[in-house]
Amino acid sequence: MTGVTASYTWALTASRVSVSGTPDSATTTATTRLANRGSEGDDIMAILEPTAENRNLSLVALCGGVGGARLMRALDQLIPWAALTAVINVGDDETRYGVYVAADIDTVLYTLADIVGSRGWGIDGDATTIMNTLSRLGVDTTFHLGDRDFAHCLWRTQQLTEGSPLSVTASRLATALGVRPAVLPASDDPIATTVQIADGSWLGFQQYFVERAHRDEVRALRYDGADAAVAAPGVLDAIVEADAVIVAPSNPPLSIWPMLAIPNIRSAIEAHRCVIAVSPLFSGKALKGPAEQVLRSLGMGSGTDSILAAYDSLLDYLIVDSSDSADVTLSSTDVAITAVDTRLTPVGRAHDLIATIVRLAGDSDAT
Repeated sequence: MTGVTASYTWALTASRVSVSGTPDSATTTATTRLANRGSEGDDIMAILEPTAENRNLSLVALCGGVGGARLMRALDQLIPWAALTAVINVGDDETRYGVYVAADIDTVLYTLADIVGSRGWGIDGDATTIMNTLSRLGVDTTFHLGDRDFAHCLWRTQQLTEGSPLSVTASRLATALGVRPAVLPASDDPIATTVQIADGSWLGFQQYFVERAHRDEVRALRYDGADAAVAAPGVLDAIVEADAVIVAPSNPPLSIWPMLAIPNIRSAIEAHRCVIAVSPLFSGKALKGPAEQVLRSLGMGSGTDSILAAYDSLLDYLIVDSSDSADVTLSSTDVAITAVDTRLTPVGRAHDLIATIVRLAGDSDAT
């Protein structure tokens, strides 16, 4: 993969994706099936109700932070009858202020618990006494943790020190917060996403993303520890048993690739019969964050092409936003592309997206 240095690589086939050309029969058939169902007047709300055919629906979502969290919230609120599992990136995890911070895990948990802050992370209305005190002592507090957030991290650190794996701490915190879906770290083993910038130096993820506000051009990425890591308990079983694996609309190189760099997770995804990605792009651009820039700088191209390239060989379906509806005619050997409104806030806006996921999972299960 151009610009990606890691313990794994995944080659891009140049002929696989082309902006020009017509879709092959597999792509046309799957996309037409979705369009025809809509034209026949399917009641979206009815699709989101449990039936004899779908009441045992099981979905796994590969999640980064905000995008993955919001997808999980929409799934949890719109199809609460389904068995839902979030498998979460741990490449962002690191120790700050002496406590273990699992940024993406906490973002997903806080969002599902309906306590997330207005920016999409942290806890709404959280006090700042700890950061204010540290700042007065001369500590750089650019990386901000609210008091309750800090307490959760302190508790996690104590649990890890006493021998509990990360997956157990995530499960315990989910229970304490009243979260229904299973929330699993991708691995209990340490993995660190490291970013090479234009001057050749390597930065820790949070240094690049938070301290430097992801302004630097990304030249390469490493996922240190991923080659020796294994999936956390429950992850592989959830993937194998799922009717569909959903790749959340998170930043592909920064949030999803660290999980795909874990050998047995990647193998399980490759073997799955129904892998659905939700594009994080709108009119070819990210609403927030550096996804568009990072994909381009790593040689993935731009727009929907870049998402197809980022997940080359893994996808059966790609859902793009309706603003990118022209891209359903992209030529791709295996990937069926469909366009719906993919915005996830407010949750009520996500009905079409979640209904499309349910349809695709059901179609795959029936074949």
